[in-house]
Amino acid sequence: MEPLIYALISAFIVSLIGLAVFSALYIQDKIIKKILIYLVSFSAGGLIGGAFFHLLPESISDTCNPLLIFLSVMAGFCLFFILEKFLRWHHCHEHGEACPRKLYLGYLNLIGDAVHNLIDGIIIAATYIVSVPLGIVTTISIISHEIPQELGDFGVLLYAGIPKKKAMIFNFMVALIAVIGVFVGYFLIQFIDGITLFLVPAAAGGFIYIAASDLIPELQKEINAKSSIINFIIFIGALIFMFGLKFLGE
Repeated sequence: MEPLIYALISAFIVSLIGLAVFSALYIQDKIIKKILIYLVSFSAGGLIGGAFFHLLPESISDTCNPLLIFLSVMAGFCLFFILEKFLRWHHCHEHGEACPRKLYLGYLNLIGDAVHNLIDGIIIAATYIVSVPLGIVTTISIISHEIPQELGDFGVLLYAGIPKKKAMIFNFMVALIAVIGVFVGYFLIQFIDGITLFLVPAAAGGFIYIAASDLIPELQKEINAKSSIINFIIFIGALIFMFGLKFLGE
């Protein structure tokens, strides 16, 4: 039961991150917008470092069939691609006023977040079952992604016409689904032998997808030389941070 308790605490902390971000935006949205790109840099490095320094080495050490690990990585990569493709609606951003029902965009965004948070909870549970240090690293990786993601979600909900207070309440309720995901993941692991051999590398694939397809392209749009250098330094710093955690965990 100890891994379950750790996982539940971690999932609840992840849920609170979203509320904290929304609260910060509610009060100091101009300041947050200025540092958003630097948060994205740290998030990208944190996710890639978490995948390559922690999740994948742990997965490979637990199996004699590396091909199974990389198939799982690709499955996770494809899963997150599908989630973004079908659960996140970018049509309104592309067609402006021609887009019907802005409010529908906001609720679709919440549905996409709910599914994503459920998977995050399952991943947290799976990694804590493997080891507590791996669970902590996974939680840090998820948090590093949650901050810039929640900033973006806030903008989408406001664009959809949802009032700020209502958006905060809805987002926190959706964030708590990560706690449900922990229970789902924990009991799946109890009833399906060896499922962590799939879930952990699949999580790595998801982390790589988010960093490579969503975050790094945003960094590439930065044309200011000084800002680009700072972004790169923060990105490398995040990688070093995640690499250092590897040795602290041991």
